Amino acid sequence: MKLCIVTHNVKKGDGQGRVNYEITWEAIRRGHHVTILASEVALELQKHPQVKWVCIPVRGWPGELLRNMIFSWQSATWLRQHQCSCDLVKVNGAITKAAEVDVNAVHFVHNSWLKFSQKAVKPKSVWTIFHPRGILYDFYQWLYTAANAYWEKKAFEQARVIVAISHQVAQELLAIGVPAERLQVILNGVDLQEFSPGTTDRSVWNLPKTVPLALFAGDIRIPRKNLDTVLQALVEVPQLHLAVAGITEGSPYIKLAASLGLSERVHFLGLCHNVPQLMKAVDFLVFPSRYEPFGLVVIEAMACGLPVITASTTGAAELVTPESGIVIADPDDRQALAQALLSLTNDRALRQKMGKTARTIAEQHSWNQMAKSYVDLFENLHKQTSLPDG
Repeated sequence: MKLCIVTHNVKKGDGQGRVNYEITWEAIRRGHHVTILASEVALELQKHPQVKWVCIPVRGWPGELLRNMIFSWQSATWLRQHQCSCDLVKVNGAITKAAEVDVNAVHFVHNSWLKFSQKAVKPKSVWTIFHPRGILYDFYQWLYTAANAYWEKKAFEQARVIVAISHQVAQELLAIGVPAERLQVILNGVDLQEFSPGTTDRSVWNLPKTVPLALFAGDIRIPRKNLDTVLQALVEVPQLHLAVAGITEGSPYIKLAASLGLSERVHFLGLCHNVPQLMKAVDFLVFPSRYEPFGLVVIEAMACGLPVITASTTGAAELVTPESGIVIADPDDRQALAQALLSLTNDRALRQKMGKTARTIAEQHSWNQMAKSYVDLFENLHKQTSLPDG
């Protein structure tokens, strides 16, 4: 089978990129040839004889919205000229303006975030208060989200099969009119060797050694990840420290932590390139994202044997059982979050018990298992297409 994958990146260290990285390797193992339309591809795939990389450069163009538009136009142009030489085309969301594709894997439903953000993030949010460019940033994000919401609906209409990366995403797709018969769910996976239980010395990150320590990891330049509610809840848990992994440049949350009197207990680490080791240095993960289609950090923490505190608005919350963590109903419920933090902070035995269960759950969701599900789908679709009429 000649498979074509259209995506921005195919590499480790990138959520959507890692999914396509693993799918590509599984397709190679089964003897298929893969053409990748992308801006960046892992070096080991570039060199593989069964892989053809069609580079679509977008670096240098200002703004993600414009870069995405250019990628969409250029990839569609290539597909119009060469799609007939491909047996199956897989895309992600509204990534290309191609007329028809076989599989569209959905990692984010912009229509859902657009609706949720209008309710969850108030006009005078922490972003506007602590960030001098907050209003302009909010307008750009609204424009970007609204445009993608429109383009996605068009793209979903043109796909034979639509894959949701969580049951939450599946429900969101049904809500915007995607027919149930064209919808499948394939959960994202985790590297069970890279993310595994263990301990590391906190001094590597200049973190305090003898205190309960939670981890928040994500983009702290945007309000969607919900670090503001975590900081507000932390005020009510005075014995707990928090390590924050995420790019600090342009983030309002350092000022917010200081205004709440948390500067001594919140440790901003910046962008961390060794998250698996960092997870081995903390006691649990807190990640109550306001909207998260899946949330790889959740299953990665579980694979490291960490209990997880998250919110029902995070897709990976479906993996978190009462025996492995705590799921709060409303990501902005500060009191509920504070109570969850207290529960894990004050009970080391509970943390250890939950962590063991979390690892067991994660072991059922390897990257290899996920990739097999995708390639099984591709092969079945290809067989259906290849069958003679009648």
